[in-house]
Amino acid sequence: MKMQQFLQFLNQQLTHWRRQYTTLCRKGKLMRSPKAKTHRRELLRTMLKNILLFLSKTNHKSERRKQERALKPKAKSVKTQSSICAVGLDWAYQQRYSVILAIAIVSLTGVIGNKLYNQTQLQVGNPAPQTITAPYTASIENQKKTEAKRKAVSKSSLKVLMLDARMNEEINKNLQQLLDDGNEIRAVAGAFPFFDSVVLSISTQRYLRSCPDLEWQALLLTVENSKNQQKKPKGQTTASSNQQRQPRTTPKSDSQSPKKTESANFSQNTDFTQALAELESYRLTTSEKNLSLLIALISQARQRYTQATAKLLQLETVNPEAVYEESLLLDLLDVEWEKTQTGIHQITERILAQGIPQGLPKNILQDAVSLQLQTFVPEDAETLAKNVLLAVLKPNLQNDEEQTRENAQKAAAGVPPVMVTVHYGEVIVKKGAQITAWNFDVLEHYHLIRREIKWQELLKLGSVIAIAIGIFVWVERHIDYELRQRDRLLVLLLTLSVPGAIAIGLPYTTWSALGLLLGSFYGSTLGLTVVGLLLPILGISLEMSKAALLAGVGGGILGSYIAQRLRSREELALLGVAIALTQGGIYLVVKILIGQAFGSTWYIVLQEAGLFALSGLGWSIVALGLSPYLEKVFDLVTPIRLAELANPNRPLLKRLATETPGTFQHTLLVATLAEAAAKELGCNVELVRAGTLYHDIGKMHDPLGFIENQMGGPNKHDTEIKDPWKSAEIIKKHVTEGLVMARKHLLPTAIQAFIPEHQGTMLIAYFHHQAQQMAQEDPSLIVDDADFRYDGPIPQSRETGIVMLADSCEAALRSLQVSAKSPGKKPLIKDVSTEQALTMLNNILRAKWQDNQLVDSGLTREEMSQIAEIFVEVWQQFHHKRIAYPKFKASGAALNS
Repeated sequence: MKMQQFLQFLNQQLTHWRRQYTTLCRKGKLMRSPKAKTHRRELLRTMLKNILLFLSKTNHKSERRKQERALKPKAKSVKTQSSICAVGLDWAYQQRYSVILAIAIVSLTGVIGNKLYNQTQLQVGNPAPQTITAPYTASIENQKKTEAKRKAVSKSSLKVLMLDARMNEEINKNLQQLLDDGNEIRAVAGAFPFFDSVVLSISTQRYLRSCPDLEWQALLLTVENSKNQQKKPKGQTTASSNQQRQPRTTPKSDSQSPKKTESANFSQNTDFTQALAELESYRLTTSEKNLSLLIALISQARQRYTQATAKLLQLETVNPEAVYEESLLLDLLDVEWEKTQTGIHQITERILAQGIPQGLPKNILQDAVSLQLQTFVPEDAETLAKNVLLAVLKPNLQNDEEQTRENAQKAAAGVPPVMVTVHYGEVIVKKGAQITAWNFDVLEHYHLIRREIKWQELLKLGSVIAIAIGIFVWVERHIDYELRQRDRLLVLLLTLSVPGAIAIGLPYTTWSALGLLLGSFYGSTLGLTVVGLLLPILGISLEMSKAALLAGVGGGILGSYIAQRLRSREELALLGVAIALTQGGIYLVVKILIGQAFGSTWYIVLQEAGLFALSGLGWSIVALGLSPYLEKVFDLVTPIRLAELANPNRPLLKRLATETPGTFQHTLLVATLAEAAAKELGCNVELVRAGTLYHDIGKMHDPLGFIENQMGGPNKHDTEIKDPWKSAEIIKKHVTEGLVMARKHLLPTAIQAFIPEHQGTMLIAYFHHQAQQMAQEDPSLIVDDADFRYDGPIPQSRETGIVMLADSCEAALRSLQVSAKSPGKKPLIKDVSTEQALTMLNNILRAKWQDNQLVDSGLTREEMSQIAEIFVEVWQQFHHKRIAYPKFKASGAALNS
């Protein structure tokens, strides 16, 4: 048991020493101070002193000697290892910043100056420094002639056509519409033939339905007269009746005499004569009633025909290109019309399957349609069908660009290269002569170009980049955000993405993503600095469009300036749209200012502006997609991520509210106090809110070990444990267990820092006092303050310092209005003045200050008083006075009323 306690104690001492070492490193005392060795020796001496003090507690001398023998080699090993580790850490700490800067200069110079590698001394168009001859005979390809020949073959290759399904669908739709119009008109005209063709021939029915009203009236009169002539007087009765009606019929016969003349004039009309003959024949073979029914049927057919003609005329008025004619559409038999529709569909399908190319002469299409009509359409309907087909048929073949390109490439690949033989000693280029493209190819073949790296230009570029990085370092040291090495590495990677995209030939580079991510991660100052420094470097180093450069920089500046002010992914998405519009607008404005947006190329400028806008939106979307992963990998906290972590529906916070409701309520109150103070002091409010919500998650390991979760029940420390040392261990364990939970749930390091730092190295006073009382009763017990202090570290930032103060003051503020509670009675409420509350909080904060808990937090003594006032203001808002309502006595009268 003693050995187990010893090893546990040793582990605690090593942990405490390591944290002190880290603190000194952060302060710079251990690494940069000339007294570094003295500090290390003091740490080792303190550790060994504490170990020996523990050993002196052992009652049995033999056990103490064994522990001392075991401790000596361990202490020696620890001392040796710690010395080596300290030297290694010392060197790493001193050199890491320089290494990052060197990597940044080299990588940026290498990427931006990629065109300075493998450069030729001899250039096309420059004079030759000397006469150069061929060192040996060789056959060299004339690439210019070969390329020209292949281009000619590629252009002469036949184009590959493909059916346009969309056009076929449109043609079929238009055709069906025309046929539907024809069906509608024929439905108005009625069935045809409308009577038995044995009695009335088809031609007679066509004539009777479409003849003028004058001819129809003459025809009826002629049939009526013929009928009257057959009814001559056969007896006296008839004669007397005729005599009686003679005065009435005589004027009628006189009036009809002109009509007889008119009917006599129609006798020369073949259709009229044939129709009259067929009607007379039918009259002789049937009854008068059937004849009257036939005449009525003909009249009805004529009326429907007139209506159909009017509708056809209306259709032609609406659509001047109508293909239907009265004589072609309405004179067809119903059977012929059905065959015509079927035939038109079949012809259309066959012709579209064969394809109609663009620019096909009209007469060729007409001949093809006429040839098909003879097979599929009745002879009487050929003209109508031809009109319909020629009205709807359009070119349905389009160029198959991919297949045409492949054929052209195959044809070009089949062209053999044009080879030129250069003999040994032949002069390639004379001294002072201008080097042509052919001369350059020959020199390249013989490896006479003399390629080199332009070190001088690279050094100049490196110097410019070094100056830019120096400006960045100066800005970094003057902003509130302290960059870690991983942050500098991320800034470097994001910065390299811009020239990297340009180096691989991508004109639409990552400006918008760079600005959006840097602004979101590190604030507008740092993002604007990087974008502003990249602008002149890329402008003087790379050959790129100034309009494109300015457009990209505009998007990057907008993203850097606004990104960190946004609090949701939706707002960032809208920012991406704004960046896209900015890039496209700047590109268009620059082109207008330099005069390239006018003339025949205006549509190209508009297209490029649209592409720049789309590229800005696209890279913004990429940045939004990468943002959560970069936050995880590089352990970053952005306002959006902090807002997500502060969501009470997060699994860890839901567990905290369910398993430790008292702790959760305490956490909410601490968060309210800390947020108010952070806002007033200009600290990161989102970080304070999220960090406070997670600062006590370790209490879930033993909820009933903390009084706020006991809900008035028995205190296990008084009833079960009854050992202040064990109770202190339980209380201290909520820090270590909280860190375990935080790492398990992948909380950011900035959030994890709130768990140990909100307690610092404070003394657990209640159980420390109990231990001292027990030591007074039992002199063999020795109370070591280290057993009752948290392991730390003390707060390392203003945010964690504020949370420590809020955590310490929250319970005191809650207790201000509640006095001691008598058994079985409600707590007595007492009024506390603002001055009393402020005095109590100042005493608490002064104690923390005097205990050196806030020396590394960055909080000043003046701010401590300001924080106390803020806490009191928040407390007053929670515990404001209420109206004292009068008490009413319930009386019987009142109850009955």
